[in-house]
Amino acid sequence: MSPRRWVLAAVLLVLLVAVGVVALARGDDVVAPTRRGVAQDKPGPVLLVPGYGGGTGGLEQLAARLRAAGRTATVVALPGNGTGDLRVQAGALALAARAALAAGAPSVDVVGYSAGGVVARLWARSDGGAKVARRVVTLGSPHHGTSLAVLGAALDPGACRAACQQLMPGSDVLTSLDRGDETPAGPRWVSIWTDQDQVVTPPDSSRLAGALDVVVQSVCRGRPVDHGALPTDAVVQGLVLRMLGPGPPSAPSAADCAQLSRG
Repeated sequence: MSPRRWVLAAVLLVLLVAVGVVALARGDDVVAPTRRGVAQDKPGPVLLVPGYGGGTGGLEQLAARLRAAGRTATVVALPGNGTGDLRVQAGALALAARAALAAGAPSVDVVGYSAGGVVARLWARSDGGAKVARRVVTLGSPHHGTSLAVLGAALDPGACRAACQQLMPGSDVLTSLDRGDETPAGPRWVSIWTDQDQVVTPPDSSRLAGALDVVVQSVCRGRPVDHGALPTDAVVQGLVLRMLGPGPPSAPSAADCAQLSRG
């Protein structure tokens, strides 16, 4: 090779190395390929995450509906009665998911009710959940906070526990979750909510960027479903079953209302 070609080759090598260093620093996809999620056509067990206060009554009814449809469904017990640090609660969900996988499950589906939907997002982002979740469905979850938490803290600061404080709009936890991609790659995301919610205020705080967004009243016009009724309402239960099916989640329409209402 001539000296001139040696020089050109050396310059090209230096440029390639420089591009590689910049790409590593930026985290470009050419260096870190996009990760694929688990198989979507092989549903695993369903883990249901309670909301603030840890009450399980409504979710147990939803779990029973899932079991009647042939699914394995478990309501996750949360530490601190569901009022403690949401990040600690995400750890409890991580333990339940690991137990299901250790028992041979190919993946897990997660249904997070109210604050449980925020717990599911924390688990997906920080506890490896996005690598093992097939679907994540949230029900009336205050993804961007609720003014009710602010009011509660103002009226009785001592009663507004850690989770309550973290559900205030602009909290460190929510700001971190909502920065960048709200729905980490891997699972399919669905947010189901009601425009009659009086706990998640405003109700559209349940909108989640990157998720399939389903408002109950867009399917069944004027249907009376408040926050507490979300896990037990026949239409909502039917929507959850449909979203957790083997096929990809798809937006329902008003034409589906009658069938969903029959339960």
